Amino acid sequence: MTKVKSIIFFDGVCNLCNTSIDFVIQRDKKNHFLVGALQESFSKQILAKFDVREDYLDSIVLVEAGEIYYKSTAALKIARNLSGLWPTLYVFMIIPTFLRDPIYDWIGANRYRWFGKKNTCRIASPAEKAKFLSEENLNQTGFAL
Repeated sequence: MTKVKSIIFFDGVCNLCNTSIDFVIQRDKKNHFLVGALQESFSKQILAKFDVREDYLDSIVLVEAGEIYYKSTAALKIARNLSGLWPTLYVFMIIPTFLRDPIYDWIGANRYRWFGKKNTCRIASPAEKAKFLSEENLNQTGFAL
C-alpha cells in the first residue's frame, strides 16, 4: 500500500522559500512530503481543487490528509514531521493563529527585500526528483485529485 504524502507548495522564486524547502527535504527522513512551486501549472491544478486563487503567493501552503493549511499553521505541521528536535515546535500550535500569523505575514511581506528572489522557479536536481511534485510522484502516493 502506498503512503499518502503531504504536499508543500512554496513560492518557487523566493530565496527564503527555496532555502526553507532545502531544509525540509534534508530533514524529511520519513519521506512524508512532496514539494511543488506555487507558480507551476500542475501545482495550480491541484490547488484549484481547494479553491486556492491561481495567483496565490502569500504563504506556504500544506495539503495534508485532504485538508489545506496556510502560514504558521502549515509551517508548524511541517515541522511536526521533520527529523531532529523540529517536531517540538508543534507546541506553538496552542498559540492562536491571530497571534502567530502576523509574524509570519511580516516576514512574508519582506522576504524578497531581505532575501532576494530568482527570475525563474527552482528546478529539482536529479537527486531531488522524487521529492518534487509531478504527476508520476503524485500517482505513486495515493493522493487523489
